[in-house]
Amino acid sequence: MKWQGISEFVAVAEEGSFTSAAHKLDISTAQVSRQISQLEARLNVKLLYRTTRTVTITQEGSVYYQHCRAVLDGLQHAEDELLNLQSKPQGKIKLTATVTYGEQVILPLINDFQTLYPEVDVEAYLTNKRVDIVEDGYDLAIRIGDLKDSTLMARKLSQRSNFVCASPEYLDKYGTPHTISELSRHNCLLGTLDYWRFHVDGREKSVRVSGSLRYNSGFGLTQAALQGIGIVQLPDYYTKQYLSEGRLVPLLEAYRMAEEGIWAVYPQNRFMSPKLRVLIDHLVKNIE
Repeated sequence: MKWQGISEFVAVAEEGSFTSAAHKLDISTAQVSRQISQLEARLNVKLLYRTTRTVTITQEGSVYYQHCRAVLDGLQHAEDELLNLQSKPQGKIKLTATVTYGEQVILPLINDFQTLYPEVDVEAYLTNKRVDIVEDGYDLAIRIGDLKDSTLMARKLSQRSNFVCASPEYLDKYGTPHTISELSRHNCLLGTLDYWRFHVDGREKSVRVSGSLRYNSGFGLTQAALQGIGIVQLPDYYTKQYLSEGRLVPLLEAYRMAEEGIWAVYPQNRFMSPKLRVLIDHLVKNIE
């Protein structure tokens, strides 16, 4: 009994007339009117003002409508979830990621994903600019670091560390810095920012550095460091291989920033589609 009349009431509140609501629900206008009258009688409150020409929602009706709309949405979402759990992943996914991380990590995993789910089409746009994934129509964004947009959903994929490092040849020639202040005496190779981040006395500290090169390419900076030109601060996905091989040496480890999260971020939709769910699961499983 508690459910009777709710769909009819919500339809009238949204459509603005009994006739339009009846058409939307594919029932008779008389049935809509009868169900709402019975609902008002059961609640002992007037939900709608009716005249021969207009229908106006009352203050009480407005409050009741908000709750009823949420209940109906919840039921629809539940049905959609059940249907999608049983459906096969298919369709298109549009995603974005930063250029280097996308090239080195995400795109190879998407290639593997395509072999597993050939009916899912993936369109990837790599950029270091922060895009508005809702406004620009993205299903998924891979983001690194702190998440500031609380309206989006997020799932952690992995984490990264930023290493300060140099080649053994550079250190043999110019010495090894043991404190942050010593960086002023070294050739610090810059990216898009003119400062590096460190962890000092429990807090993040930005330290201005300078050097003979500035590239907006992590790959270019890595190659410069390998050639002994200077010291760099770069994420581990640039330096991990060379650190393990000894071609780069980690520096100032006591001041290294804590690991930053790498996230799969997606709009707060009514439900997550199977195609997006299996892609995110694939990334979580395979990203080191």
